Amino acid sequence: MIDAIDSKILTILQKDARTSNAEIARSVGLAPSAVLERVRKLEEKGVIRGYHMDIDPRMFDYSLTAFVAVRTSGCGEEPHLVAIPEVLEVHDVAGEDSYLLKVRVKDAEHLGRLLREKIKPIAAVTGTRTTVVLKTFKETTQLPIGEQAAKDKKTKPGKKK
Repeated sequence: MIDAIDSKILTILQKDARTSNAEIARSVGLAPSAVLERVRKLEEKGVIRGYHMDIDPRMFDYSLTAFVAVRTSGCGEEPHLVAIPEVLEVHDVAGEDSYLLKVRVKDAEHLGRLLREKIKPIAAVTGTRTTVVLKTFKETTQLPIGEQAAKDKKTKPGKKK
């Protein structure tokens, strides 16, 4: 179970995973050793899955984002799709399509090559539909866990709303 302090720690780390234990401790009112122990427990439980960098794709000329809906004749094609470097996300979806991919490429020509040379040659792929992103207004991996913790606290049994 995640308590309010864990929620605060996770919110801080989501914004900046390089925040020191001392800074987090000051923010949540605990000793740095207690924060370190909580973070270790969150890692052991799999709540914290890793620490990542957020690199601007445009700095490496990967300025085109597209979503590719992939239809397949069966299931089990995700290992082939996951192995493609330009594919950032692979989602198994309900509906006519089998998978929804988020891809980053240099330009429209690169996108065409990706579809022709890496995705469509997969034996079970029967079709694709591509949506090109013109502008991104929000892109994040941060979950609103602080807001959820506050909401949960208000609605616990025995508490007045």
